[in-house]
Amino acid sequence: MGLISDELYQSLKSSCGDEYQNVDPNNEMCLRYLADFEKCVSGISEAHILEPRCPSSLPKPKELIFGRLRSLHETSQSSITSEPSLPPIACRSYKSTLATYWANDDMVRRALGIRQGSKGKWERCLETPYTYDIESSFPFHVELSTKGYPALVYSGDHDFIVPFCGTQAWIRSLNYSIVDEWRPWLVQTQIAGYTRMYSNKMTFATVKGAGHIALYQKPKECLAMFERWISQKPL
Repeated sequence: MGLISDELYQSLKSSCGDEYQNVDPNNEMCLRYLADFEKCVSGISEAHILEPRCPSSLPKPKELIFGRLRSLHETSQSSITSEPSLPPIACRSYKSTLATYWANDDMVRRALGIRQGSKGKWERCLETPYTYDIESSFPFHVELSTKGYPALVYSGDHDFIVPFCGTQAWIRSLNYSIVDEWRPWLVQTQIAGYTRMYSNKMTFATVKGAGHIALYQKPKECLAMFERWISQKPL
């Protein structure tokens, strides 16, 4: 997406050896290039690189922030450390704030049939602290696929949290053979993304112009994608 230069990309690959999280503290070259990388991307919205960078409504319970080292965020002199001054309505995360107000409104609770005193404050599930995390879905997917369950794996192509190239690397690690080559899939004659089918009933698709939660930006396209897949039709 042109966020870093080709030269920086090659320098990161050669100095870090494809290891960007658990970096050897003695690898000064890798740390220096990672700091340069952070200078380029620290002001980018991770969930969708084209949207404004807003305060996140999600918790960060682990030391890693979207796969990058916290120390880089804390030490990079050129990183953007203060949140941009934007009106709340300009931020997609504002919907989460509004949802909390709405769900805890007395009139709403009565309309939903919640008896007074029976339930506490409503909270988004993602805001609930957790103590256990699944580091890899690889063994779970392998087990389900061997039982014949079909899978739809999709990525917004502007997602900076879990970029589609990372999803593709995960799929390659499964070592499934390709049964339908890379091609565009359409919605109302327009390209909505690109797709490829693998053995073991796996379909991979990108959603063009979408971010980390693809249906936020592309609800029509995501609905079409899901309806075709659940109906066992090609995208």
